[in-house]
Amino acid sequence: MLGPTNTGKTHYAIERMLSYRTGVIGLPLRLLAREVYDRIVAVRGPGVVALVTGEERIVPPRAAYWVCTVEAMPEGMGCDFLAVDEIQLCSDPERGHVFTDRLLNARGLHETLFLGAETMRDAIAAMVPGVHFMRRERMSQLTYSGSKKISRMPSRAAIVGFSVENVYAIAELLRRTKGGAAVVMGALSPRTRNAQVEMYQNGDVDYLVATDAIGMGLNLDISHVAFSSLTKFDGRRMRHLQPEELAQIAGRAGRHVENGTFGVTGEAPPLDDGVAQAICEHRFQPVKKLQWRNSRLQFGSVKRLIATLEERTDDFWLTRVRESDDLAALKALAMDSEVAARATDGPSVKLLWDVCRIPDFRGISKGEHASLLTHIYNDLHQLGHVSANWFGLQVRRIDRTDGDIDTLSKRLAYIRTWTYVAQRNGWLIDESHWRDETRAVEDRLSDALHGALTQRFVDRRTSILLRRLKQKESLLADVNDKGEVTVEGEFVGRLDGFRFRMDKAGSPDEAKTLRQASVQALVPQFHLLADRFYNAPDPEIDFTEQGGLMWGDRAVGKLVKGDDPFKPGVQAFVDDEAGPDVAAKVQRRLQHFIDRKIAAGFEPLLALKNDETLTGAAKGFAYRMAEGFGIIPRGEVADDVKALDQDARGALRRHGVRFGQFTIFMPLLLKPAPTRLRLVLWSLSKDLGEFPESPPPGLVTVPASKEAAGGYYAMAGYRAAGERAIRIDMLERLADMLRDKDSRAGFEANPDMLSITGMTLEQFADLMTGLGYKAEKGEREKVKAAAGAPATDAAVAAVPDAPSDSGTPAEETPAAPAAEVSDTGPEMEVFYTFTWGGRAARPARPQATNRPRGKGKPKGKPQGGGNKPQTFQAKPKREKQIDPDNPFAAALAGFKKD
Repeated sequence: MLGPTNTGKTHYAIERMLSYRTGVIGLPLRLLAREVYDRIVAVRGPGVVALVTGEERIVPPRAAYWVCTVEAMPEGMGCDFLAVDEIQLCSDPERGHVFTDRLLNARGLHETLFLGAETMRDAIAAMVPGVHFMRRERMSQLTYSGSKKISRMPSRAAIVGFSVENVYAIAELLRRTKGGAAVVMGALSPRTRNAQVEMYQNGDVDYLVATDAIGMGLNLDISHVAFSSLTKFDGRRMRHLQPEELAQIAGRAGRHVENGTFGVTGEAPPLDDGVAQAICEHRFQPVKKLQWRNSRLQFGSVKRLIATLEERTDDFWLTRVRESDDLAALKALAMDSEVAARATDGPSVKLLWDVCRIPDFRGISKGEHASLLTHIYNDLHQLGHVSANWFGLQVRRIDRTDGDIDTLSKRLAYIRTWTYVAQRNGWLIDESHWRDETRAVEDRLSDALHGALTQRFVDRRTSILLRRLKQKESLLADVNDKGEVTVEGEFVGRLDGFRFRMDKAGSPDEAKTLRQASVQALVPQFHLLADRFYNAPDPEIDFTEQGGLMWGDRAVGKLVKGDDPFKPGVQAFVDDEAGPDVAAKVQRRLQHFIDRKIAAGFEPLLALKNDETLTGAAKGFAYRMAEGFGIIPRGEVADDVKALDQDARGALRRHGVRFGQFTIFMPLLLKPAPTRLRLVLWSLSKDLGEFPESPPPGLVTVPASKEAAGGYYAMAGYRAAGERAIRIDMLERLADMLRDKDSRAGFEANPDMLSITGMTLEQFADLMTGLGYKAEKGEREKVKAAAGAPATDAAVAAVPDAPSDSGTPAEETPAAPAAEVSDTGPEMEVFYTFTWGGRAARPARPQATNRPRGKGKPKGKPQGGGNKPQTFQAKPKREKQIDPDNPFAAALAGFKKD
């Protein structure tokens, strides 16, 4: 039966064989033999079907149907039916002589069937007398589609390469662009090949990368075949593929009644029009010569055996095959003296020939292969079997499933050698055990290789998502409590609030697929999440010091500058794919949150700002307080403060405004929560690129940075003075302590001053300098404290806000500064004398008008000279009650006389 591919020839042969009591079918590949064996077992059961290949032998006692590779077909069985598939391989330079021998000599008792291409018609007619030809037409149409890039390859396509490197490179590219590919090569074990084919057939991947092994009868669901090259290495040289060879492979496209296409891809040039047309029309040059080797061998001696193998023929249709691997091995072993000494009689020579027919699966070198065969032959000849210890050692050495694809492939090639040896009858003592053992090792290596191929060349996630998208099926997404997103069970990324963070992809095409599938599946999740967020209580939402808006640990938006500093806008972080409804709902919820947050945090200030009962200067000052977010350095509003009468001040005080000596502020707004919010609102109003953070709560002083933005410390509730900044409420407490000190004659710091600032004496001196005082350092002999005396300043300074333990007024108990001890003299201590310096630290300025506390006349002019402290006074205008909130009351206290 002759005809092109996809004519049902193999199926017809199986049906014919099963119509007889016994039968043998020879197939060109071990893979195809296994496929046919499985099909027949499914129909008749394993008890009557045998499988015989070079590396596999399953022969039940009642075997009636034998499925074999052509080389392994048994001879002289006298079966009712015999078939040989792909008979056109008679012209193959490597294996053609085996097919020619079957064509000339293999016959069934009742029916013999040769299956192949129409090109064999003339040769068969000439070589087989009384032959009857049957022709079948292709069941589907084959069309040439030209060149296509791999990235544009249609689904259900097979891309053919002619080297392992080429196959791997194409598969890697398909993994990055299309989600992956199955790999089929002749060197794969049937188990690995079947696992890869199953992955393709059930739709896990849409692409197949294969060698020309798929051209030999493997029936796969392929719609397009693309050649990545038009040349191949045939074991000796690079050569161009013949049109009939291309047709054999291209014919895999369009199985059964489905039409198929073929073309080229990659660096392969377009096919000539004539070649493409010949493939479509199945018109090829007929076979002119059949490869032949004498099969009537004589085993009288090694020399005689070689001579019969090299015998020539005068037949017009036959040509002697070039030197094959088994003949080359025989010649190599014949040169070994020990082998030559053993192979001296017919049985020894025949055994030597059987050993030389072991295929070189390893493909290392001819010398290595000959060395292996020599060892096996010497064992068989001397021991009658291959040494079990040596054989077991060889098997155990490769019984490992670690390593990459190349390593596993090499081990699989090695085990094929030992599987072949184990399948030879009588070569091992316990051959059943070793057949099972080598098969088990091959299965383990096959599974490991399948896993390695799948891991390297298949991205299951992208493949599954692509298939679902193409089928336009609804995708099922799930989001766990960690925000991890899975689509159809595959992890695709994480939800950060309402933004999807896609998992890392290997290529832009893969990223596009992931994004498309993920977003489509996440749309319902976005709506559910938006509903949950809209109904979430305020405590679940918060803002960051950089103006971000958080829902738990997920960023959902940020604050933006609004027309009113107390009414900032909101920008929601929502992916466009979530839709406008989700974005609007998230934005509304965030706006509600921040509006309520500001209303609660700045309730006193907003009440002051919106008090309609305030009028005149008080109303204006209330707006100034709102502009300053509840904190204004007094030096900036000195004139406004002067303009306030007692009624206005009283109205402002009722709203919680405190008129301090250095700052006008609202104490309730100095708490950590309002301070944190105030800094954010202030940063927004100033258009700062990076928002400054609020100082840690509870600290009285913090380091003062010269690089801080202007106004930062005031908004943080501090006043910079020297190297540190002091909290404004604690500064006012300090100012109260300084109010009655003699700033003209000078005074020293007492423990209470150090306690409320939490400073050492040196730090306190720097602070006072920053506030406008002069600090004069001195040394004196330290006075020993009596029992029960007050604690030293150093001890008090270590505990902020610690009260003094002294029973005497602070001004009557001199501070005990840090002491310096001399080895040769009395113990000394350092002290500072503070006097008003005539200037104030930023931003306050000394005023021209200083009025003493209470009623009385101020004294005349500055006193003293030299190193004595200097103070200033203005000319009194009239007797008047002194304002206790005057920031310079402390400095003027020195002018007051008892």
